[in-house]
Amino acid sequence: MSAWLKIKDLCVKVADKPILNDLSLSINAGEVHVIMGPNGCGKSTLSNVLCGNQNYEVTGGFIDFKDKNLLEMNVEERACAGIFLAFQHPVEIPGVSMATFMKYALNARRKAQGKQELDAVSFIKRIKVRAQALGISDEMLKRPVNVGFSGGEKKRLEIFQMAVLEPDFCILDEMDSGLDVDAVKVAGNGVKIMRSEQRSFLVISHNIRFLKEQIQPDKIHVMVHGRIVAQGGMELLDEIDKNGFSAFLKEAVA
Repeated sequence: MSAWLKIKDLCVKVADKPILNDLSLSINAGEVHVIMGPNGCGKSTLSNVLCGNQNYEVTGGFIDFKDKNLLEMNVEERACAGIFLAFQHPVEIPGVSMATFMKYALNARRKAQGKQELDAVSFIKRIKVRAQALGISDEMLKRPVNVGFSGGEKKRLEIFQMAVLEPDFCILDEMDSGLDVDAVKVAGNGVKIMRSEQRSFLVISHNIRFLKEQIQPDKIHVMVHGRIVAQGGMELLDEIDKNGFSAFLKEAVA
């Protein structure tokens, strides 16, 4: 397997406050990686930087995505290249229906890939199949993006967007937070269905049960003070479940 995402010595600050400090991470094609760590350690900062949020200033290091300099791409270019972020708190877009939003997003990506844009009939067929699989009604597709939806419905629609766009690299930023048992299963099943040798995932989560039962990642990374301080397999989840992050915090200070 080849490394699709390569991060080396990444340093990031927000309003002159350093958040990420010499962070290095590599994710191969087809792999599912998880980042865990105490609140404020920089997990969501990393997801925002990967997606091109301009509120975060990169002061050092590099990020390669499929042998291209990710830091030289704007937000739209990253999306067209196949990077997808499922938000912890999905934003609302009044006045734009979910179906319309997805049609423009999907055809923009297809155009960037040199593929023919889908006509209205082909598009509807594509989204109907995915909507039915995720329990999303026609009425939900007609409503403005995320406006008036519950937290669980918003997260379900995030999975729906991922299924329609079929991105190459999916970032899930605590999308399991605040969900009931059924919604967590929907989120997990969405990841299971989407797993592929041609698609990678970076999952940020505190929910060990969700990670064990639904995600079953290939590798776990522990982040403390803006850098990766430990990594391993599923056994690392058991260690965190038993002892928390105290040992990693002590090592980072030492």
